[in-house]
Amino acid sequence: LFPATLTYDTLRFEYEDFPETKEPVWILGRKYSVFTEKEEILLDVTSRLWFTYRKNFPAIGGTGPTSDTGWGCMLRCGQMIFAQALVCRHLGRDWRWIKGKRQMDNYFNVLNAFIDKKDSYYSIHQIAQMGVGEGKSIGQWYGPNTVAQVLKKLATFDTWSSLAVHIAMDNTVVMEEIRRLCQSNLPCGGAAACPALESDVLYNGYPEEPGVRDRLVLWKPLVLLIPLRLGLTEINEAYIETLKHCFMMPQSLGVIGGKPNSAHYFIGYVGEELIYLDPHTTQPAVEPSDSGCLPDESFHCQHPPCRMSITELDPSIAVGFFCNTEADFNDWCQQIKKLALVRGALPMFELVERQPSHFSNPDVLNLTPDSSDADRLERFFDSEDEDFEILSL
Repeated sequence: LFPATLTYDTLRFEYEDFPETKEPVWILGRKYSVFTEKEEILLDVTSRLWFTYRKNFPAIGGTGPTSDTGWGCMLRCGQMIFAQALVCRHLGRDWRWIKGKRQMDNYFNVLNAFIDKKDSYYSIHQIAQMGVGEGKSIGQWYGPNTVAQVLKKLATFDTWSSLAVHIAMDNTVVMEEIRRLCQSNLPCGGAAACPALESDVLYNGYPEEPGVRDRLVLWKPLVLLIPLRLGLTEINEAYIETLKHCFMMPQSLGVIGGKPNSAHYFIGYVGEELIYLDPHTTQPAVEPSDSGCLPDESFHCQHPPCRMSITELDPSIAVGFFCNTEADFNDWCQQIKKLALVRGALPMFELVERQPSHFSNPDVLNLTPDSSDADRLERFFDSEDEDFEILSL
């Protein structure tokens, strides 16, 4: 088992570089060649926000833990997949982080939403405390489904991003429900309803994008999270091709999951190996400097990413997608329908137009799945302890 404070300096020799292969490298919907685009691959990976264990942050709840080492790996993976959604929302998929280069304000706005303090939208403090409502005490390990449920709740307070978050349960994505959720905003009713935007107006402490209130809001950007179980104790190999195709879609946010005892954020694959960012590095908590600047280098993995065989993947995962527009969502639906026709690719979930009659209403105020959903979907990742818990199936 990995020790709690395993660092990338330890790993870099084992994962020094990508293999010399003709196989394409796929990173969150982008295709690369190892032979001609190695620098572009590494720059893409480095640009993802990397959240790891931290120590010496303000106590959670005022008297709770000041470090998440040993228990927060899935919470950090949840932060990473959601941070990728915010990057796509506010910066775009083509945005890149370059060490020493001045970044735009929206980048720091995104990063500040995850900083380890109680008033950040998606901080470890908020996730841990909101998890109490999901039946998880502070310091308890989460599974992919639990962290997805918590992030959905927290996103309702993030009016700056104004996201529609949908969690597809029972291995079924219902298109009608998603359209209803994303089209819930009404267009502005004129100048009286939408007064002119002043340059210094802030919303929840964040500047609103220029002209955003002057536009007709017909579609809220969608974050779609799909908790899945692709086998009992190990992944069913019939799902592997389908899983690979998910990383090929331009809407991909990646996958949160891992292997027994260890949660990871998977961002792509090459050949038969998954590419992932590992949260199992303990770093000091970051605070703004005296000038107000936020040191950000520790939030970007500047070593080659880790890899593991797809067959080692724990079967309990959550797949994520981001659809900024309705056209993006329609395109995603078409890709999923075509994927169902690929020979040798067993569908991981079903895409339907309307909710099957035997389903209960999924988008009620109580966002916690019932016990049968939780039992079927939840597997805790005990990041360092041998006694990881598997709920009854």
